[in-house]
Amino acid sequence: MNVRNLAIWGAIALLVIGMAVAMGGTSEADHADKAKLSEIYKLIDGGEVVEATLGDQQIVVKTTDNRTLVSELRGLDMETQGILVQEGVPFTIDADSGRNNFASLIFSILPIVLIVGFVFFMMRQMQGGGGRGAMSFGKSRARLLTEKHGRVTFDDVAGVDEAKEELQEIVEFLQDPSKFQRLGGKIPKGALLVGPPGTGKTLLARAVAGEAGVPFFTISGSDFVEMFVGVGASRVRDMFEQAKRSAPCIIFIDEIDAVGRSRGAGLGGGNDEREQTLNQLLVEMDGFEANEGIILVAATNRPDVLDPALLRPGRFDRQITVGNPDIIGREKILRVHMRNVPLAKDVDTKTIARGTPGFSGADLANLVNEAALLAARRGKRVVAMAEFEDAKDKVLMGPERRSMVMSEKEKELTAWHEAGHAIVAMKVPSADPVHKATIIPRGRALGMVMQLPEDDKLSMSKIEMTSRLAIMMGGRVAEELKFGHDNVTAGAASDIQQATRLARAMVTRWGFADDIGPVDYGSDQGDVFLGQQLMQSSHISEETSRKIEEEVRKLIQTGMDEARRIMTETRSEWEAIATGLLEYETLSGAEIAELLKGNKPSRPDFDDHDAGPASAVPVIGKRRKPKGDKGLGDPEPNPA
Repeated sequence: MNVRNLAIWGAIALLVIGMAVAMGGTSEADHADKAKLSEIYKLIDGGEVVEATLGDQQIVVKTTDNRTLVSELRGLDMETQGILVQEGVPFTIDADSGRNNFASLIFSILPIVLIVGFVFFMMRQMQGGGGRGAMSFGKSRARLLTEKHGRVTFDDVAGVDEAKEELQEIVEFLQDPSKFQRLGGKIPKGALLVGPPGTGKTLLARAVAGEAGVPFFTISGSDFVEMFVGVGASRVRDMFEQAKRSAPCIIFIDEIDAVGRSRGAGLGGGNDEREQTLNQLLVEMDGFEANEGIILVAATNRPDVLDPALLRPGRFDRQITVGNPDIIGREKILRVHMRNVPLAKDVDTKTIARGTPGFSGADLANLVNEAALLAARRGKRVVAMAEFEDAKDKVLMGPERRSMVMSEKEKELTAWHEAGHAIVAMKVPSADPVHKATIIPRGRALGMVMQLPEDDKLSMSKIEMTSRLAIMMGGRVAEELKFGHDNVTAGAASDIQQATRLARAMVTRWGFADDIGPVDYGSDQGDVFLGQQLMQSSHISEETSRKIEEEVRKLIQTGMDEARRIMTETRSEWEAIATGLLEYETLSGAEIAELLKGNKPSRPDFDDHDAGPASAVPVIGKRRKPKGDKGLGDPEPNPA
C-alpha cells in the first residue's frame, strides 16, 4: 500500500470520527420533553424552573420535579431573557444548543462531495485510468518501451535478411548519423513493414528497439480513436510532442490500417473522425514543422487499403516487404525456435523446412510447439522426427479423428478414391512428389493425399496446371471405374470446386485457351468497400462468356480423360495402393513406391529409449505409456 492510499484512508477515518463526535453533542435536547412556550412561561411564573438554557432556535429548562422541557424560539428571544431575569431564574446562552452546526455542515456538503467524486471516477474509467487524470482525453497512449527482460535483437529474427538490412541501416543512422550525413544523406522519416500475417513484422520492430539504444515509443492504430470526436488528432499531436522531447527516437505504430485507411469515395457516409486523425498524422510526418530525429516505423498486412498520401516518399520513405520465408529462411527460423527444445539425433531441419512450403514464421513456431507438446503427451524426454512429422500433418491436414465411426463400405470407397489421386499424381507428366496418403479422417476430409514440392515454386507452367487438373479429378474417376457410374458419391465436391477455379483462372487470367486468347477477363479487381467496383461495367459479351464456360468445361474434361487413361493402363498398381491403404491406413511416399515394386511396408517396433539429453523437468510418479504408443509413436498397422 503506497502513501497515496494511506492518505485517502486516513482522511476517511478522520471524517467518520469527526461526524461521530459532532453528533454526540445533542443528547440533552434529544431526551427533553416538548412543550409549548406558554407552558414554560407559566412554570417560570410559578417558580418551578430551576435553570434554563437559551439557544438560537430553542429553550431548554429544568423543573423542580427533575423534568427537562424544550420549546422552540424565534431566534434569541429578548422577551424570554427578560422574563428569566425578572423571576431570578439562572440561565445560560448557548448558540449551539440543541443543534450541532458542524454536523449540519457536513451533512449538507457530503452529497456534493460524493457526486463530484463519482463523476471524477467515471471520467478516469472512461479513459483507462492509469493515473492520467480526468482530463486526459487528448493525451497520447504511446508507451515508452523499456525491455529489461526478454530483450529482442536481430539475432532472434531469421528468414527475413533483406528486411533486417533495411532496418539495420536505420539503427546505424541513429547511432552514427555523421557516417551518412557527410555524403549528403538524410535520415529516412518512415519505414512501412508490409507482409502477410505471421511473417515477423512486429518482431522486427521489437528487434529495432533492442538494437537502437534510443527511446522507442509503441502504439496501436486503434489507440488513437475512442469515444470523443477530435480525440485521435489530439493524441497524434501529443505523441509527436513527446517524441520531439526525446529525439532522436523511434515511433512504432502497429496495424496502421486502423487510422490510415484510404479517404476515397465516401459512399454510405464517411468516417470524419478517422480522416481527421489521418490528416493530422500526415501533417505531423511531413508538414511545415520539421521533426528531426523522429523515425516512424509502421506495420500492416493490408497495404492495399492505405491512403496514397501516406505512402509517398517523405512520409514513408521505405516500404519493406516481409514475405513468407523460402526454404533457407524456414530452416533458420526452425533453428531459432528449436534452441530451447531437446531434440533427438534423427531431427533434420532441412527435411522439415522442405516439407513446409508456404509456412510463415508464426506457422513454424506453432509447428515446433505442437511437436514439443506431442512428445510431452507421449512421455518422451526428447522431441524426435516422428513428432515433427505428426505435428506437420496436424497443422496441414487437421487432427486425426480416429474415433469417427466409418463402415467398411465407406472405408473401402475412401481407399479407392485416395488411391486414384495417388496413382495419377505419380503418372502425370509434371507433379510434386507424393508425400503421404491416408484414409484416416482429418479435419473435414475422410482421407487425403499430400504432395510436397522439392523446391519453392514461384510460378506454374501449363503442363503443371493440366496435370493438377487430372490429379484433382482422379478421385471421382476412381469411384466411377471401381463402383460404377451410378455409385459415384459426393466426396469429390471439393476436388471439383478446386478444379473449376483453376480451369477458370487458366482461361480468364492466364490466357491458356486458344479460342479466347491472352485477354484478362477476371472480375476480381478493386475493393467494394472503397467504391472501386460500383461504377465498373462488365465488358464480357454473352458469346465470350459462353466460350469461357466451354473452355473451362473442356479443360476439366481433358483432366478426367487423362486420369481415366492412367488408371486403366495401371490398374494393378492402383489396386495395390488401395489395398495397402485398407491394410495400413497411412502410407508414406517411399512406402507407396515399395508397394508398386511388390514389397510390403515394414513397420518395426521401436524401444522407448531415445538418444539425447535428459529432460531437466523431474518426472512425478510412474510414467504411463499411452495405448498404441510404440517408441517414437508411429501408428500401429490396423488391418481392415
